Amino acid sequence: MLIEYINEAVKIARYKKLEDNSWFGDIAGLEGVWANSKTLEDCKKELVEVLEEWLILKIRDNDQIPVINGIDLSIKEVVLM
Repeated sequence: MLIEYINEAVKIARYKKLEDNSWFGDIAGLEGVWANSKTLEDCKKELVEVLEEWLILKIRDNDQIPVINGIDLSIKEVVLM
């Protein structure tokens, strides 16, 4: 499910070429998930790495993770009997 979430998030990523000819990318709704690199390909790779680290921190801290295209990574409380 984590890979599916990342794949869906990358589909809605936005990229733009900056005045210095570098590339900037971010994912709307995922605050702090952005990348900047010399090439578009490197920017895409860096954005995935940033997203992975962001998700690890969100899961570790039990923070809310936005639902993307119906994929919900919220951790449900499990009651053991």
